[in-house]
Amino acid sequence: MLNKIWPIFIIISYVYAIFNGNVEQINNSVFNSTSSAVELSITFLGTICLWNGIMKIAQNTSIIPKLTKKLKPIINFLFPEMKKNEKAKEEISMNIIANVLGLGNAATPLGLKAMKTMQEENPKKDTVSNSMAMFIVLNTASLQLIPTTVIAIRASLNSANPTQIILPVWGATIVAAIAGITATKIFIKKESKK
Repeated sequence: MLNKIWPIFIIISYVYAIFNGNVEQINNSVFNSTSSAVELSITFLGTICLWNGIMKIAQNTSIIPKLTKKLKPIINFLFPEMKKNEKAKEEISMNIIANVLGLGNAATPLGLKAMKTMQEENPKKDTVSNSMAMFIVLNTASLQLIPTTVIAIRASLNSANPTQIILPVWGATIVAAIAGITATKIFIKKESKK
């Protein structure tokens, strides 16, 4: 759908610019935007490499098992179907840790691994299990203590105080996580009664 909408927007913009005599401004903004996109991508690449490296080191130490143990009561509550699947719980823990640290891009591969492991236990392969649905909601409305991606964007755009958004992010992600988890638990209960 988006691959149809964006070209339409671009064509409309160029036609509008031609009729209003602003073609030069559009051309300038295209080149300026591509330059900004490359700079932002390089900033992201550095941040992602750093945090992926840290997560890889954490995987090879005793930190992850310790954190998984600390998160076990929460994971057992959120994912009751996964109580006996230690591999899934470890992958879910790693994803939660990455999301809490605000590493959205670094959390994605970890989330995909966790989903693959949960799919192996899913009795209905063409339907999302309750644990998978909860995991999707948890990822979408994840609690973030250190929103590193947003801070990196703000820093790359020369923000005077890139960390100023931490308190609003805490409030927004806590409310989103509580609302998402509550709604999912309610829907899972309703579904199980059918």
